[in-house]
Amino acid sequence: MIKYLKLLLWPVSLLYGGIMRVRNLFYDVGLFAVQRYDLPVIAVGNLTVGGTGKTPHVEYLLRLLGKYRTATLSRGYKRKSSGFLLADEQSTATTLGDEPFQYHRDFPGVSVAVCEKRAKGMELLQHLVPDLDLVVLDDAMQHRAVAPSLNLMLTDFNRPFYRDFVLPAGLLREPRRGARRASAVIVSKCPPNLNASLRRTITQHVSKYTAAGTPVFFSSFTYGTPVAVGNQLKLSKELILLTGIANPAPLQQYLASEGYTIRQVLVYPDHHQYTMQDLIKVKKLLQDPNLQGASVLTTRKDAVKLLDESLVGMTQQLPVFYIPIEVEFQENAVQFDELVLRHVQARLRHSVH
Repeated sequence: MIKYLKLLLWPVSLLYGGIMRVRNLFYDVGLFAVQRYDLPVIAVGNLTVGGTGKTPHVEYLLRLLGKYRTATLSRGYKRKSSGFLLADEQSTATTLGDEPFQYHRDFPGVSVAVCEKRAKGMELLQHLVPDLDLVVLDDAMQHRAVAPSLNLMLTDFNRPFYRDFVLPAGLLREPRRGARRASAVIVSKCPPNLNASLRRTITQHVSKYTAAGTPVFFSSFTYGTPVAVGNQLKLSKELILLTGIANPAPLQQYLASEGYTIRQVLVYPDHHQYTMQDLIKVKKLLQDPNLQGASVLTTRKDAVKLLDESLVGMTQQLPVFYIPIEVEFQENAVQFDELVLRHVQARLRHSVH
């Protein structure tokens, strides 16, 4: 059935793909304006709709570049505000969006800004943070009005771009050849200890669409010790899993491998804005005799929204924990770090002279 549906949608995909090719061509030949900057501008993005793990990779970069005066610039997806905002003490997940607010909470030394128009956002950032060393653009592969100096493209190991098709028959935002703009490709969400033969095969597939010599890296998620944000200090082995992320399956698999029993799953759409009704539903579940003693486990991205001032009172009454997620590069972690650090150092030297 799905196969036939994709065939029916194929003409629309051809039309959409053609529009995106023309749009990219106009940027390439200068018919559409592109802003370039002397300071390092590192873009993290993908060709695919849905989660490829951009947020943990942005956080990896923020830790790697901790000695620099760094800013992030995002669209602020699903925020209840518009225009340019620079995060401050009054900012919330509602005003910034969940991912920028997470950066703001977890990286106090980083300037976090949101703006639908990245070129305008860059201009205002440089004006408001005059000593800025570099900017990390979150989810910026298709925002071509700003030219990144380093373009890091992610693709999900479980759904690589080279096997996908343009919307709506597939999940690509633009044709596969968009990968030629990548300075490096990161295959994310890989199983631990991916064997060398499969890495070579994937690299060959990726390299068919990238510029010659574009490096390919492989990363996995590692899960940290759960952190309590509610009224319970120890996480139970019996769980209610609460998520508003693109793909909770890897987290479910990890929890099962660690001996947890997921008794109930509450899955909301990516970037879900939690309400008091959502937490009342969780509270009622916890009162079920079959769920007695269970803990509520969520992600860091979800936790920052559950700690909004309108919800924090209820959240702290419940046995809620979040599980930290970090990125770990396989085999060539040192090479990836050196690529980024050398690029930043070279651009900063260039901007001084």
